[in-house]
Amino acid sequence: MTTVTIPTLDTGRLMLRAPRLADFDAYAAMVTSPRARYMQARLTRDDAWMWFVSDTAHWPLFGYGALMIDVVETGETVGQVGVTKGLKYPEPEIGWLLYDGAEGNGYVTEAATALRAWVYLNAGLSTLVSYIDPENAASLRVAKRLGAVIDADAPRPDPSDLVYRHPGPEALQ
Repeated sequence: MTTVTIPTLDTGRLMLRAPRLADFDAYAAMVTSPRARYMQARLTRDDAWMWFVSDTAHWPLFGYGALMIDVVETGETVGQVGVTKGLKYPEPEIGWLLYDGAEGNGYVTEAATALRAWVYLNAGLSTLVSYIDPENAASLRVAKRLGAVIDADAPRPDPSDLVYRHPGPEALQ
């Protein structure tokens, strides 16, 4: 058996930690709800389980994956941020999801900034993208706050997606 260490990242306000089985119900509720309309076709609870397990399995397979976002002050889990490399994804993608009611607090921007820096420093990646539906205004705003810019020439899993390229490791200086 191989032991994999999934990092815990502390931003001061947020704790990014490994997914736990207890996180699944809230995760499934989010990704099967209308809030997830920009992620893919409507997912079932079985689909949600496959995504949840895949996000977690990325850690031993690639050295990066998804982390849950907890608010330190309350202990509440408000979403997930992750770096994944699906079969249909041409490049590793940093993505995020936020649970209902947690919007407008900067949680995703803060969490994605922390995970992106960790991945660049520890997982050997030199570039990340975000594949975003052009109608997903909230995610477009997050990508821009993260300093990502449209890469019109980048391959994409869905021809209608916009590809936002994130600043590379040199931006950490």
